[in-house]
Amino acid sequence: MATIKGSLSYGLLGTFLLLSSTLLPTLTCSDSSHELQTAQIARRSLGGTPANVIQQYLAPHNLIRAQLGLRPLSWSDELASFAESWGNQRRRDCALIHSNSNYGENIFWGSGKNWQPSDAVAAWAAEKQYYDPQRNQCLERDCLHYTQMVWRQSLRVGCAKVICGRGDTYITCDYDPHGNVIGQRPF
Repeated sequence: MATIKGSLSYGLLGTFLLLSSTLLPTLTCSDSSHELQTAQIARRSLGGTPANVIQQYLAPHNLIRAQLGLRPLSWSDELASFAESWGNQRRRDCALIHSNSNYGENIFWGSGKNWQPSDAVAAWAAEKQYYDPQRNQCLERDCLHYTQMVWRQSLRVGCAKVICGRGDTYITCDYDPHGNVIGQRPF
């Protein structure tokens, strides 16, 4: 059985993926900035990250942000290149080590090659249950991946997936501006 780093139950992950896959087709946006972003993403598929892969990262991020009334994240080829570069540096060991850049960063590791971008985003989103907004702190377990995803000031994201030397999946997303500033609330 495939596992992900941490103690997230596969049932919760599956529930999130099921919910997001059933909700995403009904999510509509009629403003012209969304249409412009969609056209820009389609053009990017010629050179960088394919448009369908970009949407696998952006759609679940932005669904979670929309539930909180937050602006959607925009895709950044610059951040995606950085994420890919960092992932390639970790390719040999698949270690959950942060790049220590000035970006916010979420990292996912899963055993085996079949993990998808939406699996990583779902794992980070599942940390919501450990975030106490009244006290602005994590309870029992880490929730900083979730708070980075929903950080109000973060506007751009870029992500990459690499397969490590031992055949495991390593996914990283970088956010700009970074979140998780001590003493500030994510939203």
